[in-house]
Amino acid sequence: MASNEIRFDCRHRNDRGVLEIVPHIDGTQLTELIDRFEIAAGMQPAGDAYGGLIPQFFRFGPMADHFHGRSTRAMGPKTPLLGCECGEWGCWPLMARITVTADLVVWDSFEQPYRTTRDYTEFGPFRFDRHQYDAALRALNATTDPEVDDSHV
Repeated sequence: MASNEIRFDCRHRNDRGVLEIVPHIDGTQLTELIDRFEIAAGMQPAGDAYGGLIPQFFRFGPMADHFHGRSTRAMGPKTPLLGCECGEWGCWPLMARITVTADLVVWDSFEQPYRTTRDYTEFGPFRFDRHQYDAALRALNATTDPEVDDSHV
């Protein structure tokens, strides 16, 4: 089974003065992938609706826990992978189920919880080699501040 490649970019958001984490899948930002999907599916609103996660705005806990689907259960069984373009994840999140095994990490069952009639069954699933996924999280940790410490990955 072919797997996708993941990278987590941590970039400075000039409009907010904070760091934003944006996953890249096979070299393309997840924000761009979801925009293309929603626009092609005729969803409204669509395009430029999503932004990365901003750990300073919400205490996700260690990013390794978050991106392994072990973040606070106050969010329910799914994990926010993206937030709103405004910077708040709760405003317009892209949620997914994250399943972790010894060899694989899978993102599937995507949803936009404020538009429950939207159908994301054709988006993903994304399957990542566990070793490559964990290496990407370690690289993210190397670029973030102690607030999002993932030293135990």
